[in-house]
Amino acid sequence: MIVMDADIFIPVTLGSKRFHHKHLREINGKPLLKYLIERLQSCKKIRNIVVCTTNSKIDDLLVSFLQKEEDVLIFRGSESDILYRFLDAAKYFGTEIIIDVEGDKIYTDPKYVDLIVNSLQNSNVDFVTGNDSLGKFDPTFWFHGFVPAGFKVSALAKICELKKTDNTETGYKEFFTSNNIIKCKFLLPESDIIIPKNNRFTLDYPEDYELYKKIFQELGNNFGVKEVTNLIKSKPELQKIIKPTIEKWEKSYKEDLTDFSL
Repeated sequence: MIVMDADIFIPVTLGSKRFHHKHLREINGKPLLKYLIERLQSCKKIRNIVVCTTNSKIDDLLVSFLQKEEDVLIFRGSESDILYRFLDAAKYFGTEIIIDVEGDKIYTDPKYVDLIVNSLQNSNVDFVTGNDSLGKFDPTFWFHGFVPAGFKVSALAKICELKKTDNTETGYKEFFTSNNIIKCKFLLPESDIIIPKNNRFTLDYPEDYELYKKIFQELGNNFGVKEVTNLIKSKPELQKIIKPTIEKWEKSYKEDLTDFSL
């Protein structure tokens, strides 16, 4: 069996509309992006970690920070077309499988990175993620912020060839899941994991930053989906921190969506 090279791509830009410079916000003097990278370095099936940022001048500060990091590669590409940024980076680094860990998915569980790589290397599927409730809030939307998406570069190239828009910054995973030309697989949660309704574990608003600081205070930087959900269940006051963000995130997401037709 030929093992395909799998790399983590972290798309990051400092031009966030919701929370300015969110990836460089700090805990104990260390940026959140650094904590995410450190946790991803425990993945066993990954060759490289690549931060895929943009050619925009606003991201020069980010690149200056990353250039001090020894174990991270940097790629700069299209500002609005994240899929072509991925494709160009894959060609540059010789990547065959991309694990897409968005820079605001600071709770990503490294265990699921390796599970997704295994699924893509040992089957004929093209795209793997948590489930098919992308962009929706419901009890089964358990992976939002914990489980990344993974896809074969051959499938990405097909999407880039057929898509009708150059604006793929928001919701771009739906190019894979909403069209029948890509073979998708959706992982299910372990039976003992129950995530409270109306939660989102990402970094989009100042409230998310406050929640992460409290979770970090309790768990440090060594945690997975099970540890976080158990903590949330034992301390329901934590859930109240991000409750005001649920509706405004969903509204913002829908407003920014693009045309996913091929």
